[in-house]
Amino acid sequence: MMSSVNGLAGRLLIGLSLIMTAALTTGCSEEESKAEPIVRPVKVIEVAAAEKGRKLEYSGAVKARYEINLAFRVNGKITERPVDVGDRVGPGDVLARLDSADYELAVTRAEADLRSAAKQVGTLKLFKQRAETLYAKNAASKSELDQRTLAYDQALSTEQSAISALEQARNQVAYATLYADMVGIVTAVNGEPGQVVGSGTPVVTIAMDGEKEVQVAVPETEIANFATGAAVKVRFWSQQGMVLDGTVREVAGSADPRSRTFSVRVRIPDDPRVLLGMTATVETEVGGGSAGFDIPLSALAEKGDGPVVWVVDRAAGTVHPRSVRLGEFSDNGVRVSEGLSAGEMVVSAGTQFMSDSLKVKVSPEDAQQAAANAAPAAVVAR
Repeated sequence: MMSSVNGLAGRLLIGLSLIMTAALTTGCSEEESKAEPIVRPVKVIEVAAAEKGRKLEYSGAVKARYEINLAFRVNGKITERPVDVGDRVGPGDVLARLDSADYELAVTRAEADLRSAAKQVGTLKLFKQRAETLYAKNAASKSELDQRTLAYDQALSTEQSAISALEQARNQVAYATLYADMVGIVTAVNGEPGQVVGSGTPVVTIAMDGEKEVQVAVPETEIANFATGAAVKVRFWSQQGMVLDGTVREVAGSADPRSRTFSVRVRIPDDPRVLLGMTATVETEVGGGSAGFDIPLSALAEKGDGPVVWVVDRAAGTVHPRSVRLGEFSDNGVRVSEGLSAGEMVVSAGTQFMSDSLKVKVSPEDAQQAAANAAPAAVVAR
C-alpha cells in the first residue's frame, strides 16, 4: 500500500515538473518574440543641394507694343460697324459709321449762311464805293464814308465766319465715319449698330503690327526685383520648347487699386510663332532669399521647444530626431535654414510614429524616387 502511494506521488512530481518546464519554455519564447525589434516602413525625401537664389515666375499675356482705342470725334448713333475682333485693317478702312443726317443739315444751313454773307459783302462793297465817289466830289461827309467802310469790313468778317462754319460742318459729316489710320488687328469692339455713343467713347481697339510685349502683374512684395532694362526669360504655354530673352521695358508707377499689383511690360524679340493673346510666363532669378532646403510640411515634427525632422541613418537603418531652424514658407512647403545637409534623407510622412533609434525600412524604389525627386529650390509662382 505504501509503495503504491509513493509511486503516485512520484508520477505527480514528474508531471508537475513537465508542466513547469513547458511553461518556462513558452514564456521564454514569448519574451524572445517580444524582444524582436520593430521595423517600420517609412516615406522619405532626399535633401537637395542648397540654393540661395529664388526663381520668380509670373503668368501674363502677349500684347502689342502699341494698342490704340479709336473713337468718333462727334456724338451720334452707330449705323454700321463692318469690322469684328480678329480682322486685319489698314489705313483708310472703314471701322464704323454714325447717322450723319443732322450733320448734313448743318452743312446745308452753313452753305446758306455763306451765300447770304457773300451777298451782303457785295452789297456793302457797292455802298462803300459810292460813298468814296461822293466824298471825292465833296457830296458826302467823311463820317458817312467811315460808316460805309465799317459796314463793309463787318460784312467781310461775317463772310469769313460763315466759311469757317461751313468747313466745320463738313468736318462733322466726315467725322461721322471712323477710319483706321494704321496697319493692325482689331482686338476689341465696344460699339454695336443702334448704340448711341459720345465723342471720345472707344468703339474699336486696334493692336498695331510691330513690337510685341508680355504684360504681367507683380505683387508689391516682389516689385523691387523688376527694374527697367532688367533681363528676364519668357516661356510660352503653347510652345513648350521656346524660350525668349526679354527685357523689362516698363514698370507701373502705382499699383492697381483693385488687385494691388503692379503692371510690368516685358519687350520680347520678334518671332512669328508668338501671337497676340498667347499665354506667357516671365521668369527671373533673384538673390536675397535665405539659404536652405525646401521640405514638405509633413516632414516637420515637434519635440521639446522647437521643430525637428527625423533623419534616416542609411547604414544603421534607424531614424534620429534633429532640431532645425525654419525660414520662410514656400510653394513646396517650408524652407529649413539650419540643421540639414545636402544628400541627407528625412522622413516625409508619419513622423508622429517615429522614436529615437527606431528601425525603419526604405524600399529601393522609395530610395531611388527620393533621390530623383529631391526637394527643389524655392519657386514663387504666380
